[in-house]
Amino acid sequence: MDGARVAVVVEDDEDIRSLLSAVLEQAGFAVHSTGTAVEAIDLVRTHDPVVTTLDVGLPGMDGFEAARRIRRISPTYIVMLTARTEEIDALQGLESGADDYITKPFRPRELRARIDAMLRRPRVQPDATSATPAAPEWIEHDGLRVNPGMRLVVADGQDVDLTRSEFDILVELLGAGGRVVSKSRLALLVRGEDDPTAYVGDNDARAIEVHVANLRRKLGDAPSAPRWVETVRGVGYRTSAG
Repeated sequence: MDGARVAVVVEDDEDIRSLLSAVLEQAGFAVHSTGTAVEAIDLVRTHDPVVTTLDVGLPGMDGFEAARRIRRISPTYIVMLTARTEEIDALQGLESGADDYITKPFRPRELRARIDAMLRRPRVQPDATSATPAAPEWIEHDGLRVNPGMRLVVADGQDVDLTRSEFDILVELLGAGGRVVSKSRLALLVRGEDDPTAYVGDNDARAIEVHVANLRRKLGDAPSAPRWVETVRGVGYRTSAG
């Protein structure tokens, strides 16, 4: 089994844990599973998974706190699973560093599709030990420097640690050159879809708002006086004039 195809399943319900493991194994992953957040963090640190599914309602440390701790040590794709239907739970998961969320009961096909979409997005940075590294290409805008290839962000000389979704949104906005990018377009980007006719719901749009709010917070960009990311009400976002 290719070491880059590892998944960690974190779920305290044994039946659901077995189902998640089966879905991921059918997708070609070597799966490590656990029912607690503490063991999950150890598994992520040890095995460096590509994908981690994380239940919200874990005993002891909940999934939100587990996501925050995992995000500090790993770029793994995090999919939050919750039996709760309140929108705030899904949004809190995204704020904790998750890339996506899915509610229980879920359809295995839907989970597989979401994971396949995430895997189409870049994860691994170029090998720093390569004998002939490509010359870095930076996008610069009013003190903000972004290297899409190396997935690096520097704001006023300070490194900024973004989640995968936040980084992709920032690059998309910078690439638009001041043109407005709709929430629908950004939602499809985050989902890894290219079809502009694909359905984008209110939850998708709200998730983009959360991602952008987190992006601004990490950049130190005030919504009331944006330096880099400006809201165009009712439409989407664009880069502010430098």
